Amino acid sequence: MNVFGVDIGGSGIKGAPVDLERGELAQERHKVLTPHPATPDAVADGVAEVVKHFGWSGPVGITFPGVVTGGITRTAANVDKGWIDLDAARLLGDRLGGAPVTLLNDADAAGIAEMAFGAGRGRTGTVMVLTLGTGIGSAVFSEGRLVPNTELGHLELHGHEAEKRASTKAKDDEGLSWEHWARRVQKYLTHLEMLFSPELFVLGGGVSRKADRFIPHIEGIRAEIVPAELRNNAGIVGAAMSSTPG
Repeated sequence: MNVFGVDIGGSGIKGAPVDLERGELAQERHKVLTPHPATPDAVADGVAEVVKHFGWSGPVGITFPGVVTGGITRTAANVDKGWIDLDAARLLGDRLGGAPVTLLNDADAAGIAEMAFGAGRGRTGTVMVLTLGTGIGSAVFSEGRLVPNTELGHLELHGHEAEKRASTKAKDDEGLSWEHWARRVQKYLTHLEMLFSPELFVLGGGVSRKADRFIPHIEGIRAEIVPAELRNNAGIVGAAMSSTPG
């Protein structure tokens, strides 16, 4: 069974049909650049372009980089402030010709996919899936159940918002070496471990494909640390999973 997922990110909007039996993309994903400013109308146009590329009709699951409750986007840390308290599910559904839209937090979507098909599969206890990118997204699972909209990238760490110091954008903007950046990620994980005592950290986002460059430099963490297996497709897969009943 194929369903459709779209992942709205700070730099790109990407989507594809997803094979739910295998948890894999059924076709090569299509990506457009996230508009700047990332206003609701401009982003909705990008989502429509991605869906139209595949000639898809039917339900669509869509991720959003912020808190989502009941289809309403409540925060907008890395996109235009026009998203705050917007009925985004309705806007996107209208732009897609009335297609049913399920909207959820982007890191929650990635976490759902990793728990079902990736690095978190079969794991119990507390698992934290972190997406390292323009910001830092978080998905927290307790005995396999999601605690939605945690947004732990906004925790204060040593006087700074954590994602301003330990995201991959921070690494690129400041020209940090992998080792230097890994130490920042280590401080962030230490803080999370103190608060939540997880058994497993799953590190995702596009940087997960280069996990061997930074994970070996992270020291002193009791929890197991592994790269996401679905890598940067996790959000698309999780979005697609959310669009199906049950």
